[in-house]
Amino acid sequence: MASLSDRVVMTAEAQQALQAELEHLETVSRKEIAERIKTAREWGDLKENSEYHDAKNDQAHLETKILLLRDKEKNAQVVEAQVGGDTVGFGSTVVVEDLTSGRENTFTLVSVTEAKPGEGRIASSSPVGVALEGAKVGQTVEVTTPKGARPMKVLSIS
Repeated sequence: MASLSDRVVMTAEAQQALQAELEHLETVSRKEIAERIKTAREWGDLKENSEYHDAKNDQAHLETKILLLRDKEKNAQVVEAQVGGDTVGFGSTVVVEDLTSGRENTFTLVSVTEAKPGEGRIASSSPVGVALEGAKVGQTVEVTTPKGARPMKVLSIS
């Protein structure tokens, strides 16, 4: 049984995307690599056949990726996104004002596996996510960064 630290927190949407990726890798990608290996075998001497060795190497990488994704799927803990409400939680979209720079930022708190900071999707376990967790509109939170604390004011939650 996986310990709590092995748990992979994700939304139902992320779980569906994970399952779709696994389906694709186990069907389409495996067939493609099998065809590459078969074709390369037909070219003769396997010792000096770089296409064969590349295909076998790609096959090993694919199988490793499938195992890692299967493990992630097995340890998935699906958490409902908290949408709306008056406090920031997992799945909330928050508009904040960085009181140091005066800039407004919009963040959606997601799991580590779903985080895409460039798109405003930050991990709820990140310094910003931790600071915002449980905050209310109008509240100022301090985010601990390597350059020191940065105050951020919560402008809206959706």
